[in-house]
Amino acid sequence: MKIQPLYDRVLLRRLEEQEVKRGSIIIPDTAKEKPQEAEVIEAGSGRVNDSGKTIPLSVKKGDRVLIGKYSGTEVTIDGVEHLIVREDEILAIINR
Repeated sequence: MKIQPLYDRVLLRRLEEQEVKRGSIIIPDTAKEKPQEAEVIEAGSGRVNDSGKTIPLSVKKGDRVLIGKYSGTEVTIDGVEHLIVREDEILAIINR
């Protein structure tokens, strides 16, 4: 299924953090924190200002970004968890 976010919204997929084992303690998935790093899957056309001009987004498809722990709306697309956020909920772009 093809999803195209509207205006200043961005479709993200959270990137799983690598599991680090310390001793013999196993933390269940339900107790783990959600990763704050995500990949941009699709981006909207941009924010419309008061005069009707569209301002393009700073992020693009394929960018890796940092988001807040409780940002956005979770959606399931083709059995995969995604997140839809506004561009202003994205904290930073990760350059590697």
